[in-house]
Amino acid sequence: MKKLMIFPFNGNGIEALDCINHDEYEFIGFIDDSPKSSSSTYEIFTRTVIKRHEEIYILAVPGSYHSYRERAAIISSLEISKERFITAIHPKATVGKHVKIGYNCLIMAGVVITSNAKLQNHICILPNSVIHHDVSIGNYTLIGSNVLIAGSTKVGANCYIGSGSNIINGIYIGAKSLIGLGSNVLKSIPENSKVVGNPANFVRS
Repeated sequence: MKKLMIFPFNGNGIEALDCINHDEYEFIGFIDDSPKSSSSTYEIFTRTVIKRHEEIYILAVPGSYHSYRERAAIISSLEISKERFITAIHPKATVGKHVKIGYNCLIMAGVVITSNAKLQNHICILPNSVIHHDVSIGNYTLIGSNVLIAGSTKVGANCYIGSGSNIINGIYIGAKSLIGLGSNVLKSIPENSKVVGNPANFVRS
């Protein structure tokens, strides 16, 4: 059985435990940079374990709306090859025909991804979100729960899409953009945007 660790010890990481195929992976514990991190349930290790035990696979799920733009740098700082990353898909997620999903992705319970959708690498999708046909999601993007992304929409890299949001079909969400909780996005937005509301409007950083 393959050995697996999750980085860091955060909410996404704890929820990821339900998405792992425990017939394939033996969960060893969490890796975390914070000396304050502790748990009575799970073992927590420093990064030194990554180089000491190169046979261990990693699922890296850092990031929140505070730090989503730094996800690429944080994950890259682990300094491991892409072959050591896994993708975890909850058994109650539904993945359609011809869907492509990259490495180090986390797909939680109730997520539906339909025909021809393409997810790049280092993507997290929280429970009960729906990704429709021909949607593409860029590297390092975080998608909250109960999000709907309609067909043929393109989401750039390093975006944060807040829970309960709806994105209309056929538009483009520029890289490093944030969509606030419960927003309805009805038109394309450029890179580095922050939008919120119904319909979604731009807000200042």
